[in-house]
Amino acid sequence: MNLQAKLIASALCLSALPFAQAADFEDYGRVVRVTPQVEQINRPRQECRTEYVQVQAPPPERGVGGAILGGIVGGLAGNQVGGGSGRSVATAAGAIAGALVGDRVDNANTPSSGGVQEQAVKQCRTVDHWESRTSGYEVTYDYRGRNYTNVMSYDPGERVRLRVVVEPMQR
Repeated sequence: MNLQAKLIASALCLSALPFAQAADFEDYGRVVRVTPQVEQINRPRQECRTEYVQVQAPPPERGVGGAILGGIVGGLAGNQVGGGSGRSVATAAGAIAGALVGDRVDNANTPSSGGVQEQAVKQCRTVDHWESRTSGYEVTYDYRGRNYTNVMSYDPGERVRLRVVVEPMQR
């Protein structure tokens, strides 16, 4: 083997030396304490209720058919009574009287005011709704007589799996 090949092989061996000295392996630590990390989250919601209030109803519509029909009948009757210029006055008076009587007959059972009605009114308001949510776990574990604390996304149970890295100390 020539000198150049020996130098390249030596350089490769020396560069791989730190990797050969460092060792990774798995072990387990005994869990001493697990504390859930809880956060409060507000999720507002709407609460609604229905109340019944009394309101004044509008007056009902009055019919006009009786007044029209009564005015026509009264005008015809008045036209039969008078003579000359009195006939026009009698026709007008008959039409007015007929319209009044016809209106009263047509609207005899119609109330003059609307009265009071109950109306449903929906009222809503937004209220805070706080929920507790676990965001992680503070885990304290013992490994070879020393306690370590770490935050994890899950509760590991009675023991925690560890990756142990062994490497020489540098001077």
